[in-house]
Amino acid sequence: MTPTSAAGIHLDDLPGHYIRRLQQIAVAIFMQETASWSVTPVQFAALQTVANSPGIDQRTLARRIGFDTSTIAGVIDRLEARGLMSRGPSPDDRRVRLLTLTDAGRQLLHEVVPSMLKTQQRILEPLPPAERDEFVRMLRVLVDANNELSRAPSDA
Repeated sequence: MTPTSAAGIHLDDLPGHYIRRLQQIAVAIFMQETASWSVTPVQFAALQTVANSPGIDQRTLARRIGFDTSTIAGVIDRLEARGLMSRGPSPDDRRVRLLTLTDAGRQLLHEVVPSMLKTQQRILEPLPPAERDEFVRMLRVLVDANNELSRAPSDA
């Protein structure tokens, strides 16, 4: 029976509670595994996306990683201050800044990828190997189906 008042609700029955907790755990594992490089999960996502699409603009980067455009500017500021990413003018629109990785950014990404992959393994480790791909598939279904409800929908 579904409870109709707050008194009958248990956090253990709420998928949102577990999703929030898993996100906290995923970030904690990522930070442990990548501590030597002082990079956050969002910074990694930005670096990897720019590496995959050199010359991408800030707005498109934000949409690809599901981040709001005002906050991604601060992420890029920090990466640029560390000498990992650079912004250059667009030949088509002076208002648009195009993003590229610096040599240092490419090197950091190359170094951090094994730790990032270990993070993914650690997150999924409690599941039987045969269920890991299915779990990730189901996560994609939930995220894709609810993407438009996000404060920063992804277009990836």
